[in-house]
Amino acid sequence: MKMKKILNLFVALSILLCATVSCSNWLAVDLEDSILEDKLFETNEGYTSVLNGVYTKMNTYYGSTLSMGVIDAMAKLYHMSSSHNYYPYFNYDFEGSAFEGTSGALWTGMYNLIANLNVLLEKCDEADNALFPNYYPYIKGEALALRAMLHFDLFRLYGPIYSEESKTNLTIPYQATTDKTIQPLLPAEEVMNKVIADLKAASELLKDDAVRTDGVLNSDSEDPNETADFRYRQYRLNYYAVQGLLARAYLWIGDKENAYTTAKAIITEVEEKKTFDWTPKADIQSSTAPDLIFSTEVMFGLYNLKRVNLYNGLFKNTAGYSSALTFYGSSMEDGYKNAKVTWFYDQLDDLRRTEMWEVATVEENTEFSGVKEHQATVFGKYKDIQTSATRRYMIPLLRMSEIYLIAAECTSDVTEGLGYVNAIREHRNCVNIDAASVASKDALQEYIDDEFYRETIGEGQIYFYYKRHAMTTIMESDFSYGSYGAYYTTIGMQLQDYVWPLPKVETDKRLN
Repeated sequence: MKMKKILNLFVALSILLCATVSCSNWLAVDLEDSILEDKLFETNEGYTSVLNGVYTKMNTYYGSTLSMGVIDAMAKLYHMSSSHNYYPYFNYDFEGSAFEGTSGALWTGMYNLIANLNVLLEKCDEADNALFPNYYPYIKGEALALRAMLHFDLFRLYGPIYSEESKTNLTIPYQATTDKTIQPLLPAEEVMNKVIADLKAASELLKDDAVRTDGVLNSDSEDPNETADFRYRQYRLNYYAVQGLLARAYLWIGDKENAYTTAKAIITEVEEKKTFDWTPKADIQSSTAPDLIFSTEVMFGLYNLKRVNLYNGLFKNTAGYSSALTFYGSSMEDGYKNAKVTWFYDQLDDLRRTEMWEVATVEENTEFSGVKEHQATVFGKYKDIQTSATRRYMIPLLRMSEIYLIAAECTSDVTEGLGYVNAIREHRNCVNIDAASVASKDALQEYIDDEFYRETIGEGQIYFYYKRHAMTTIMESDFSYGSYGAYYTTIGMQLQDYVWPLPKVETDKRLN
């Protein structure tokens, strides 16, 4: 029943959006009929339909590109031959047609969403607040936060590795108005200042978010007259999620003091209120509806009705050798000794390992020998869980464990930092790391790195983590051979491969 109600809510919003404006143009970027536009913004439902339209459209870009597909392939997480569909991204073929097409579509689509958010923000400022006194802080706060997030992710792709030397580099435009003229490329520091300013303004508007007083409200109200607009807050850029993005942004520019203060405040409040509580082991191991995304810990995620299609096309063994994203190695008999899954996780009983990975046969259709079968370890985080809407449709974009790891990285106290890391491990069925083995911040950082990879695989964050740390050696995607057989190690990474070139749809426009 709960799944049906959530589904109906999103379908209703989508229908309202398409009924109110042309779906082909989708709102006011190219909308010529100002009367129609004004009608849209006469009611609370009009504002919420536009905002929900942005969330829904984000699935186009935070599905196979910025979450579980392209961006994780660029982190070289999976075994990949040159015939694999994602090999151009894996191999950083920035000049190739596949990458150019993906980059151009992403750039155009993200700035289209930003343009629609700017129309919404402009209408919020023009509106009589009495029209929607309860809605105004939510609508404007979430719209500001979304504008910041979209710019931030574009910056993380197309901007430089942030440093004192690179902060003056020209990067991307920050579109903050409905002006359709070409905006200038801004220095890295200015872009990030604008991201942080928008997130701060959003936080102020959302300071009385229902999520702080009532939690995420992951069900409909028993009162049939109560709207669901202020419920299901884990699918929205709620107050805590905005603060989490702010901590992420501070850390991106190396401001560890503010990143720590922000992350620590989130942890303190959330632990006290148990808002995004740890997912119980029993829920993760459920035989009927396993919670493989640890949904109770997700602070912000998208609701994607086509998530099963993404799973079938990217991870399920039937996707085929040229499409499936898999870990190499599968020997059950030797305890996966030669499999990457053993190298990736340091504990055999880690729930992220035992529940999310399984051995399966993946078929490869070769030109000369026909169909060949390979044993591989396939990833199941996004399996279709039909008995739970949250577990079936959510794509996580920000989770509490990242906040713990930000605090761990930014604190000057090694003992405190280790405590944050062990808090995660405890709820993943792992033994605590012995304090005696962590004598320095550098030693702690290695543990932080490993937990970050385990927590966010399949969520599009590892490539950005490498970039922020300017890593020149990263995890190997495939195995190497030595005197003791197959093993995994690290491989070199070129720093230029962390910076996407501006797509031709943008550079050509500026030339013309």
